This record gives sequence, C-alpha cells and structure tokens, in this order.
Amino acid sequence: MRKTVGLASVTMLALSVMLAGCSSNSGNNGNSGNSEVTESAGNAPSNTTSNTGQTEPEKHEPVTLKYTFWGSPNEKKVQEAAIKSFTEKYPWIKVNTLHIPDSYTTKLTTMASSNQMPDIGLLNGDVSLEWAAQGRIYNIMDFLADDPDVSINDILPNTLYYWDEGKLAGVNGALEAFALFYNKEAFTDAGLPLPPTNADEAYTWDQFVETAQKLTLDQKGRNALDPDFDSKSIKQFGVTMPLWAYMNGVVSNGGQFVNEDGTEFKLSDPEAAEAIQQWADLINKYHVAPSPTQSKNIPSGANALSSRKVAMTLDGQWSLVDLGAAKQLNFGIGAAPVMKNKATMTLGEPIVIFKDTKHPEEAWMLYKWMMNPENTLELQTSGLWMPVLKKWYENEDLVAKWAAGNPAHPEGYQDAVMRNAFENGFPNTSYYVKNLSKINSIIDPALEQVWLGKTTAQEALTKIKPQVEKELKGVYTER
Repeated sequence: MRKTVGLASVTMLALSVMLAGCSSNSGNNGNSGNSEVTESAGNAPSNTTSNTGQTEPEKHEPVTLKYTFWGSPNEKKVQEAAIKSFTEKYPWIKVNTLHIPDSYTTKLTTMASSNQMPDIGLLNGDVSLEWAAQGRIYNIMDFLADDPDVSINDILPNTLYYWDEGKLAGVNGALEAFALFYNKEAFTDAGLPLPPTNADEAYTWDQFVETAQKLTLDQKGRNALDPDFDSKSIKQFGVTMPLWAYMNGVVSNGGQFVNEDGTEFKLSDPEAAEAIQQWADLINKYHVAPSPTQSKNIPSGANALSSRKVAMTLDGQWSLVDLGAAKQLNFGIGAAPVMKNKATMTLGEPIVIFKDTKHPEEAWMLYKWMMNPENTLELQTSGLWMPVLKKWYENEDLVAKWAAGNPAHPEGYQDAVMRNAFENGFPNTSYYVKNLSKINSIIDPALEQVWLGKTTAQEALTKIKPQVEKELKGVYTER
C-alpha cells in the first residue's frame, strides 16, 4: 500500500542547498459561481517546410476536446487561460471547457448516463480510483511509457493515484500540504513570539494549545487562561481548522486510518482516538476553536484572520491564494504543530483521461500542458497550486518563479510548507483506501458528535468499528 512517508525520492540535500540560495522574502472543489461552458479556438495553423523550400501549413484533422474542472473564479480564469494558450500552439485542437463548481461527481455521473462524458478533466481522488478499476479511465502509465517530454520519474510520488500494479489513474492537478497561517498583529497584541517555520522547532501540542488560549479573547478582552474568561462570549478564537483534516493529528500522534492491507479499522486505536479527542478538546475543553455551529458565523480563510475573528488557522496551502490577495492582512506562516511526530498531510485531486474520449492522443497533449507550471504559473504564484514536477522544487531558478518574491509566498513559506511537505508529508486516505466514500459516510456522522462534545472520540470510534470493517475492501497497490 502507499506508505505514510514524505517524498523521499527527491534528494533532500540538493533541495536544502537550493533553498538556502533562494529568496525567502517575498486545494478542493470550488463552490462559487455557476456552471458554464467556454469554448476556446486556435489562431493561425502551425507551419512546416515543404521539399520545395516553401513554408506550408502542417495539416491535421480538426479535433474537439471537452475539459471539465471545478474551482474558484481565479482558478477558472487561469485554467482557461492555460487552455487558450494550448489551442494557440495546437490550433487544430479546439477545447470546450466546462466549469462545474459544485456537485461535480454527481454531474459527471449524469453526463455518463447520457453519453456526454468529457475527454479529460479533474476528478476526486477516491472516485478516480474506483472508476479506473471499473475501466472508465485510461492508465496514464501507457502515455508516460513512450513520451519523450515527461516520465514517471519526473513527477512527485505523492501526486500519483495508482489503482493497481503499474496502473496510474491520474496525476494531481497540484500538490497541497497543511501549515499554520496567522495574523501577525494578533501575536503582537498578545505579546507572543511568532510561530516557528522549521518543523524541527514547531510547536509541541501543549505549546500550541497554550498559544491558542492566549490568543482567544472574550468580549471584555480576557484570554482563555483568565479565570474570568467567558467562553460563551468570544470575539476572537485562537485557532480554527477544517475538521475533515483530522488525519494531520492522527498521523502526528502515531496513529493510522487502516492497517497495511486495509483489513482493519485503526482510528479506534488509542493513538488515533487520542489525537481526534485533542482536536475536539480545542473546541469543547479549551474553547479556543469554534464548534461546527459557531463556524457557520465565522468567515473563512483570509476574512477570518483579517477580521480578527480568528488569530490562527491550520489549513491547506491553497489558503495562500486568498491570504496573499488580502491587502489589509499582515499574515505569516508556521509549521504545523506536532503531537509526537512531525507530519503534514499532502493531498490533491488528479486529472484523468476518460475512456469515452475519441482523441486520447490529443487529450494526453492537453494533460501534459496542464502539468507544466510554465503554462499555469499564475496558479502557482497565486498560492493556489504547488507544482507536481520535481524540477520545480530542485532547480533554484524554477523555485524562484513561483515560491518567492510574491505576496502569496512570504518569508517562511519554503520551510513551513515546501520543505515540511517533502520531509514529513504523508498521503491523504483518498490515495489508497478502497470504498472510501462509503467508509466516510459512517465515520463522519460519528465524529460530528465528537466535535459537538456529545461523546468522546474513543467511544464514538469504538462503536462504529464493526460497521466500518464490514465496508473495508482493502487498499490500492502503489506500483
């Protein structure tokens, strides 16, 4: 199965040397906007030289591809710009883009029933593995095997979705990892030093909790350590985090989701349950994080930090697209806190080529185009995406193109996010657990009761263990 280790195939010594010379000063389904179709057409045809010495247009049969994707308005704009440049280089290929901001899998399923499937597009990781096993998606290894431009060794291991030996459903559109983002003014006002950026110096869990307590303020300005603190009248929470990302805590505490062959549910083990309980304690014991109910009244991302509703947020690095664009926010980046082991969850959703396509070669041409940051650089510099090609982390000049010198990548980014992801990254469960959507449909309601403080993590997870294990189908083979 896919191991919970970092991206070890990249030489860390080379990365460390490279990062030392770089300037240090400078991911998810979208749910905004409406679905729309935008067609892009090419400009002038490409040319070739005839045996008479005259330049003639190279002749190709016209091809039309359909590309589906989700994302924010900015993500939509940049992907469509990248596709437009693709059709300008290959003018015989027309690409119709279909932006589906919500209910993505449901809408693709509907399209399949009416024989209107796309040729290529983004797909949720667990769904892509299921569909690949059903023969609905091409094996990307078949394209990589003989391609002169890119090989499997050029791609980061933690961006690959294998469903069987040598069978690759897709490569992430981008790599993502978790880190701590914070409002610098909140720390200054509380008289606190800024969070460490190096994972070796990251907050211990106790330090993290104490910092969050000092940053949590009631309406009278008392922090959560004050005996008179009013937990029912909080104006600034110390921290918020997406509760679905609890595996950050589980792995850091030495726990697992399932065992190696995916036959045993492990979240009910003491190490995993303890980590989930510690996340819940931030809400119900220490009152430093909002409950699911309170979160509904708190803005997300940059707005939460800039409005001082929240002082810190433990979130994915895609948050940088909003943080970097928030002109009134002086934010910083710290390494994810540590329970027992340094860990940050890496994740992302793959681009796939659907078996319904009549033009697999052209679909692969577009696939490679979207994989190359040279064509989607605004998504990287904005903070929304991290590259999937190794050289964009190993080559100093390429790193400088996206990870330095811009508002979305301030001082500390390369240590807290890039380097931490390489050294301490572990894959999200969607990369390897079979039947994940069914399993999560059992786990999520149980954990909801934990987040609400109605039961303990150990009780909730022990109770559902037999039910979950009936749904375990094993794990996908990595290579």
